[in-house]
Amino acid sequence: MTKLKIHGMSCQHCVKTVDEALAEVPGVDRVVAVRLDEGEAEIEGSADVNALIAAVEDEGYEARAA
Repeated sequence: MTKLKIHGMSCQHCVKTVDEALAEVPGVDRVVAVRLDEGEAEIEGSADVNALIAAVEDEGYEARAA
């Protein structure tokens, strides 16, 4: 499982946007959770962490490996 810290999410729409962006990354089997309060995302699969971070940043949020 890969965990990311995500900064800049402020509402459930942000959560949905991040969830959908992560789900599109090749190698993602499942987006387990995107948590607004914790500013975290958990992803299952073989996706490259840099690709996951790039997908989040392309939507306008900051991300890093947790």
